Amino acid sequence: MSEAPSLEVRNLVKHFPIHSGLLQRRTGWVRAVDGVSFAIKRGETLGLVGESGCGKSTVGKTVLKLMEPSSGQILIEGTDVTHLAGGAMWPHRRRIQTVFQDPYSSLNPRLTAGTIVGEPLENFGLAKGSEKEARVAALFERVGLRPDAMNRYTHEFSGGQRQRLGIAKALSVNPDVIVADEPVSALDVSVQAQVLNLMIDLQDEYRLAYLFISHDLAVMRHISHRIAVMYLGRIVELADKRTLFSAPQHPYTEALLAAAPVPDPKRKKAGRVVLKGDVPSPAKPPSGCHFHTRCPYALPVCRQQDPPLIEVAPGHHVACLRRPAGGDPVPLTPTA
Repeated sequence: MSEAPSLEVRNLVKHFPIHSGLLQRRTGWVRAVDGVSFAIKRGETLGLVGESGCGKSTVGKTVLKLMEPSSGQILIEGTDVTHLAGGAMWPHRRRIQTVFQDPYSSLNPRLTAGTIVGEPLENFGLAKGSEKEARVAALFERVGLRPDAMNRYTHEFSGGQRQRLGIAKALSVNPDVIVADEPVSALDVSVQAQVLNLMIDLQDEYRLAYLFISHDLAVMRHISHRIAVMYLGRIVELADKRTLFSAPQHPYTEALLAAAPVPDPKRKKAGRVVLKGDVPSPAKPPSGCHFHTRCPYALPVCRQQDPPLIEVAPGHHVACLRRPAGGDPVPLTPTA
């Protein structure tokens, strides 16, 4: 019998009400997350990528139960925590931790670094006193910080060191899942690689499952095992990173990869179709396929039919009417 995924999300939906008028009546919904499903095994990293406003950070916050889902299910190690709150949710909060985007604003400037990392140990009753101090010192060393820095305050650390503090804090309670929301986007490029390599080493050591949220495809290629591409609240393609980068099947994924800069001045990029227009508002998403208003390959049926996320090859899921399951794909040629 196979073990349950560390994190599983089933048809997750998060809609925000729109209120207007003198009486502030609800006049509509912002469909931030509109039916997202995925599973992450122990020791695996699922990258969640997409343009700003696609809903990827909302997925992370909803999975963490920082906001309640409108519908769907969230399972941690096979336990459904979707509707748990307060004391019922407390034991499960230890099992899923987060690393925030901004390592400065996410850490309390009034507390010493040692207190910040050791606080979760006391909150969950894992260690106190000298035992807590010893565990915090060991965590500092494990993330590449000197134990004598435990008495310093966050403003005395560099950006990369503060993010290491955030990682140590998340790691202190021995979680099963870590949600990392743009954890290196605020760091210098040279420091990004160090922090990413640290996270990879910690994953191998503790068999952690990562939900890694980013807009940077180079970062995704480095750390992810599988990548899910989001567009307007939905996953449009999900595959292992080698397949996604070498043979993308969704037009939006193709456009994202083609738009990424190539770090080689001598290499010329092949011609590509540039997407037109802006991302539609999640308050008024297009009918049918949400991407059809910008897709150069859209068919008439794309305006009416909402494509499901189907498996077109082993482990490769695509939401596109030109990519039927078990059949030959329709050639991607721009429509008139």
